[in-house]
Amino acid sequence: MDRSVGAAPDVAGRVAVVTGASRGLGAGMAQRFAGVGMRLGLCARTEPALPAADTGVVAAAVDVTDAAALDRFSADVVERFGRIDLWINNAGLLAPIGPLRAVDPGEVAANVHVNVTGVLYGSATFARHVHTRPGGGVLVNITSGAATKPYEGWAAYCASKAAVDQATRVVAAEEGGAGLRAYAVAPGVVDTDMHAAIRATPADRFPEVERFLQLKRDDSYNSPTWVADHILDLAFGDAPPLDVVLRVPDGPRGDRR
Repeated sequence: MDRSVGAAPDVAGRVAVVTGASRGLGAGMAQRFAGVGMRLGLCARTEPALPAADTGVVAAAVDVTDAAALDRFSADVVERFGRIDLWINNAGLLAPIGPLRAVDPGEVAANVHVNVTGVLYGSATFARHVHTRPGGGVLVNITSGAATKPYEGWAAYCASKAAVDQATRVVAAEEGGAGLRAYAVAPGVVDTDMHAAIRATPADRFPEVERFLQLKRDDSYNSPTWVADHILDLAFGDAPPLDVVLRVPDGPRGDRR
């Protein structure tokens, strides 16, 4: 996914589901998708706000760790729009931050439950939908460079994203015959509330905090729009990549916003 992205593919009328769409990357992707004419299913723990360009939106409060709730949400989107073409499992947690020996076990369990179980449930829901109609579909699970790079203080997050990568490889193998293409996409560093929390973390809990503070000083963050355009190219462009685990490249400074 190291190629540059030009104009977005023609996606008017396509249907995308985005979990974790109430803020941050999820909200930014939803705004971009609406702006290019897509119809949307948006969910999060709190019901997401509707994008400014409302081309058709189903929005709901959904807990991604509730498999039945995800199935109901999928059915509502399909009832409204007829199908789902792109499903993005974006909902996720960073906390707890700190040495594993010192963090709250309940926070560890919550991290794994949302970041791994939620992705598994969402992937399964979308796979079942794809099997009900012709034409295939594209699944994108949001991962992170932390899946392969160990960060002190992020044991649960690193482990959960590594699990997302491998689960996505399995889904790609299982569902390719049904026309489902599955990808784990690392968006790079995007200036969201999560990254604000990272930058506010003391170095004794997260030794690499200075790296993220420097990224902010250098204005080196990708924008949600940049990430969204890469995902649209991945899903609907002319040359889908063969790799399952991909990273959105850093945008030129003028394109990051």
